[in-house]
Amino acid sequence: MITWKKMSLETKILIGIAVGLLIGFISPAAAEAISPIGAVFLRLLKMLIVPLVFFSITSGVCKMGDVKQLRTVGLRFILYILSTSGISASIGVIAGLITKPGTGTTEFLQTGEIAESVSYSFVDNAVSWVPENIIQAMSQANMLQIIVFAIFLGVALLSLGEKVKGLVSIIDQGSDTMLKITEYVMAFSPFGIVSLMATMVNTISGATMKEVLSFMLTDNICAILILFIIYPLLIKFVAKLSPTKFMKKIAEPMLVAVTTTSSAATLPVSIKVSGEKLGIPENIYGFTLPLGNTCGMNGFALFVGLCCVFASNLYGFDITFSRILEFVFLGIILSVGAAGVKGAGIVMSTVLLETLGMPLSLIPILAAIWPTIDPAHTVLNNVSDLTGTALVASSLGKLDHEVFDKN
Repeated sequence: MITWKKMSLETKILIGIAVGLLIGFISPAAAEAISPIGAVFLRLLKMLIVPLVFFSITSGVCKMGDVKQLRTVGLRFILYILSTSGISASIGVIAGLITKPGTGTTEFLQTGEIAESVSYSFVDNAVSWVPENIIQAMSQANMLQIIVFAIFLGVALLSLGEKVKGLVSIIDQGSDTMLKITEYVMAFSPFGIVSLMATMVNTISGATMKEVLSFMLTDNICAILILFIIYPLLIKFVAKLSPTKFMKKIAEPMLVAVTTTSSAATLPVSIKVSGEKLGIPENIYGFTLPLGNTCGMNGFALFVGLCCVFASNLYGFDITFSRILEFVFLGIILSVGAAGVKGAGIVMSTVLLETLGMPLSLIPILAAIWPTIDPAHTVLNNVSDLTGTALVASSLGKLDHEVFDKN
């Protein structure tokens, strides 16, 4: 028991996956007997969705600084975060449309009436994102409407500044409280995943496993593409710096990111490298790196874009132009809301499927493959923050080229 307490959540989840697979293969009866545990876990995840997204996104917008600060360093970096998140989500969507993961199996089409194909016009779909009644939207878990309201509220609080300091504090406390509740739920997750994996073994086919492998491969290839093509292009043509030298100088935080899969653990290393090796002043990286650590999640944005296509193919939803725009929008917004959430892959995947109006039967599969895609996502998140910080410093003429040019 002591050893179990000392284990990281990721290790516990991996053990849960292995135990669940074992139970599923050895005893279908035992898998059925423990299925209520998985049902409780899914209900706990759904319980988190509305308050977690509302407080996280509102608090995230409020943390972007005051309006005056946003006009200089903040505005540049926030535009960078939104742009690169949109690019990452778009790459995920495009890659999904090319590789078509999820089209080689039909077993998920049997999950019920929820997964019926529906076509939406762009105008009607966009109009439906705006809430008429936010209380009603929350009671119905209409996530897009809640997200739109949270953004409006965050911007309003940001504009009012000191006048609403107390309310902003309450929002921050609400966000912290939901993160603590999320920790409690995620502490239970290994047991829920044992149940979900045991049940999944009896239902998933070889054809579906092939589609899951296709999804994993596509995700990692896209991450490599963004890391070694998109970021270097931004460094070369926007920051006017040497991409090769930049990548060499940030090798240390990249290694920490891939081995720890933790953006928070990588932050101190990124701060050190920014000042000592990149020549960026503290008044810039001291603002951009913590903000990026909270809101800049390009890796998750990539996952959202690809997962939207994957889930749509599995459940038989039409992928229309308006839906593609929705996928990219969700990639941008949910990647901001995902920051700081322990077990973000599982929790935010639940948010994503709920927002898309899809069943949660895909959750155990996503939980099982998360360890294989999380390292690449973490590297993307941290390199994105460093790239954006260099871009901002260079655009303001505050990057010390003598420091940067040193070997």
